Amino acid sequence: MSRIALYQAGSGEELKMCAAARIIAAAALAACALAGCSESSKPALLGTLEWDRISVPAEASERVLRLEVTEGAQVKAGDLLLRLDGQRMDARLAQAQALVEQSQARLSELIHGARSEQLDASRAALASARASQTEAKAQHSRMVELSRRQLVARSSLDAARATLDRSAAQVASAEAQLLELTQGTRPEQIAQAEAALASARASLEELRLSRAHLEIRAPRAGRVDALPFKAGDQPPVGASVASLLVGAAPYARVFVPTSSRVGMHEGQKFLVRVQGSDHDLHATLRSIAREPAFTPYYALTGDDASRLVYRAEMVLTDPEAGSLPAGVPVQVHVAN
Repeated sequence: MSRIALYQAGSGEELKMCAAARIIAAAALAACALAGCSESSKPALLGTLEWDRISVPAEASERVLRLEVTEGAQVKAGDLLLRLDGQRMDARLAQAQALVEQSQARLSELIHGARSEQLDASRAALASARASQTEAKAQHSRMVELSRRQLVARSSLDAARATLDRSAAQVASAEAQLLELTQGTRPEQIAQAEAALASARASLEELRLSRAHLEIRAPRAGRVDALPFKAGDQPPVGASVASLLVGAAPYARVFVPTSSRVGMHEGQKFLVRVQGSDHDLHATLRSIAREPAFTPYYALTGDDASRLVYRAEMVLTDPEAGSLPAGVPVQVHVAN
């Protein structure tokens, strides 16, 4: 065979091999493309691991005396977390207690009425007024007789008459005062005193509750996540002095793209892969938002960056999930 024929034969074989390689490569690319489409049809849902969190606020701006627990400690409902200084509140309590005692004494005084000494003094004043009235009557009678005989001036008779009228008024006043003391206190005065006592007691009880709240206690069982203030700090009113992680298990907070939202429902089962773990955990969809939101920065993947997503919460059901920390990234897939 000539050299030209051999070259043509070799060139034909190479052309066939190149064509076959191109076909295999195209098939591989197609397979990869199909596989990619299949993978992207159900992408992993991205999110973080979270716990239900409770913040315990400070109801008074007082200095922190002592921390009774440490961060990470397990506590039961009602356990003491920390103490705030109660000296200022103790002074207000003493003032409120004194006001209650004053109101109680005032009510007792009104209920018991006048003392026997007051009654005796009032009777003596009435007797004195009556004696003065008797003397004034006698003096007036003498002046009338002397005036009839024209032995005294008309002005002297007028003065005697005025003295008699004044003594009669004094008798009437003494009788009214004695009657007031013997009749006792009016019901309206007693009602006002009772209302004042009830108000003072309510103020005292409010201060007692505020004093008790200076001992910060756990509202629910859980794990102490954070104690922002240390002994000696003075947190402002309403500031969170303790943060608790509560609940039996954490939940995965993920963001569902619009393409996957329609097929999801509460109670659906999922598999959760926590970053740093080598196996999946089981979870149940607890809730999913009815309205979309924009994709969070840590869930931006490819075309999802411009899509709306729905926030969902999936509770982990495996016992080992109880020891997982919050904030760890997770990937979630639908369970088969």
